[in-house]
Amino acid sequence: MFNVELLADRTARATLERRRNKETERQQRVFNAKVRTIGVDKEALDMQVKDQKKQEDAAKEKQSAYDADMLQNCKVAGLLHSQQEKEKRAMEKDIVNYRNQYQQPWCQREYDLNDPDRCKKTDQSDAQMMLPGLVGEDPDSRSRQQRQKEQFRGWLIQQQTERAVETHEQRLEKQRYDQSRVDMDNTALQLQNMEMERRKAAAFATKECNLAMTEEKRRKEQECKDEYYQAATMNHLQGQLIGVDAEPSLGMVGAPGLCPCSDSRAPAESLPQIIQFQKHQIEEKKRTELEKRKEEELLDRVRLDSARTALLIERRQARLNKQLRRHQDNTNIRLAESQRQQKPDIERGCIDDSFFDQFNTTSR
Repeated sequence: MFNVELLADRTARATLERRRNKETERQQRVFNAKVRTIGVDKEALDMQVKDQKKQEDAAKEKQSAYDADMLQNCKVAGLLHSQQEKEKRAMEKDIVNYRNQYQQPWCQREYDLNDPDRCKKTDQSDAQMMLPGLVGEDPDSRSRQQRQKEQFRGWLIQQQTERAVETHEQRLEKQRYDQSRVDMDNTALQLQNMEMERRKAAAFATKECNLAMTEEKRRKEQECKDEYYQAATMNHLQGQLIGVDAEPSLGMVGAPGLCPCSDSRAPAESLPQIIQFQKHQIEEKKRTELEKRKEEELLDRVRLDSARTALLIERRQARLNKQLRRHQDNTNIRLAESQRQQKPDIERGCIDDSFFDQFNTTSR
């Protein structure tokens, strides 16, 4: 409806037009072969040097003028200050002269207006300017100063005593802290020793268990070999009893007197010896099983003892850790309480009437 042009649009359009004109002039100047200069333009450089010198000279002149103005201002300020001091001294001198001329003591209101010359008539030695006890007189100044000195001495002694007590408490607190650290180190060393003992006991129990298992394995192998030899012997004897002519083999072990090459007796005569030999083997087997059972019980007992010892050591270590933790917590609580007690009352938040009694204790 209305073609309204804003000031910002007009300014932007003028700026854009100016940039376009500058760009057009630059292109004409660059692409014009008659005006274009190849290499360094010495005249332009000389003009730049002259402009730089002119700027430097102008800056120097400006600085010189500024320095001259500052010096002039300092001189004017000094003269004004001297004039003010002179005026102040003259005013004070006039005030003193006025008081000496027009404000004499007998003209003041405190004197008897009916007899203005009373001050001149009264002897200065007998005159008493002010009643005793009024402001400005202190007849008990000596005793007051003595009491103040005694009070200051008492305060100094009290401060020294408090400082000594505080230093002693700090020394005791440091000693307690060092002692607690030593106790904690000793407890840690005991725990470490107990841990090493527990590990040694566990290693010893493991070693014993391994040795027992090795011995049991070797015994089982020996029993297998014995059973094999016994089975071979029984097979050989059975062959002899039924009349089978079995060929003897190398490594075959038989009962004494039962070898067919050395014993030429009838099978009926050698039968009791065979029975006796079998009984002996049965007893030997029972004895071996009994020993094996005893070794297994011993191994189980050693294993249980080692496990019980390890459990007891772990429980003792846990109990010592709990005691050490409780002792450390108590020590930290005591240290925190002592540090809190060392803080001023106003920081701790407990202020009583004695805190306000330390103010306004004198009239000065």
